[in-house]
Amino acid sequence: MTKKTSSSSSSSSSSIQALYDLCKRTFTSSGNLPPSSKATQNLCSLLDTIGPADVGLRDENQEDDRGHGLLGLNLFNRVDRWAQPITYVDIHEGDSFTMCVFCFPTSSVIPLHDHPGMTVFSKVLYGSLHVKAYDWVEPALVQKGKQAGHPTVRLAKLAVDKVLTAPCSTSVLYPKSGGNLHCFTAVTPCAVLDILAPPYLEAAGRKCTYYHDYPYSTFSADGDEVQNGKEEDYAWLAEINTPDDLYMRSGTYTGPAIQTE
Repeated sequence: MTKKTSSSSSSSSSSIQALYDLCKRTFTSSGNLPPSSKATQNLCSLLDTIGPADVGLRDENQEDDRGHGLLGLNLFNRVDRWAQPITYVDIHEGDSFTMCVFCFPTSSVIPLHDHPGMTVFSKVLYGSLHVKAYDWVEPALVQKGKQAGHPTVRLAKLAVDKVLTAPCSTSVLYPKSGGNLHCFTAVTPCAVLDILAPPYLEAAGRKCTYYHDYPYSTFSADGDEVQNGKEEDYAWLAEINTPDDLYMRSGTYTGPAIQTE
């Protein structure tokens, strides 16, 4: 059944419903292959039209000192801006794809992490976000720690290192290209709409792993040269535990209802 929305939200409702419908047609639970170039282009074109209001974000969500609108917190519940968490809002979660929004206070960070076997569409809804992303060098080049305390590292190549400021085009990462391992840092208060296909599922081998990146020279012998590109385009990545300072909480989706049946 279709849930009712107010007339004032009819445009937003049609936008987010259209996005859901296109995702449902594009992604199937039976296969994990990236969508075709045409399907990717169609999805990006629709995502490029989505704005904050389409997912229920209000103007006050875009300010650090009033960043709790999604959770309905009042003046007496506010915390220092630097202690504010990243808010995760689940719009849709299914077997073939997930739609969600991350709301970042200034300077907050989602550390470097991967998306194994996944395609991810990211649309900055408001604000500015620094994205640093890598792809693994293939065939894999691994160095095991030779001394106590030295981690095992794998070579990756820098794919993205830039600031995205709304309004901007949708970004796409793929299982083996486009910056599958990325880190987000909020330059200003910002929000990102993400579509993950398929979603994380540890039982299917899609576990989120966090990494620390080291400069190429850290674990390379004197005289070693990269074969393609400059040395600064490469980094050694070491797996780490989920960072203790990853401060994130769940918010409630307040946007237009979506018909899923």
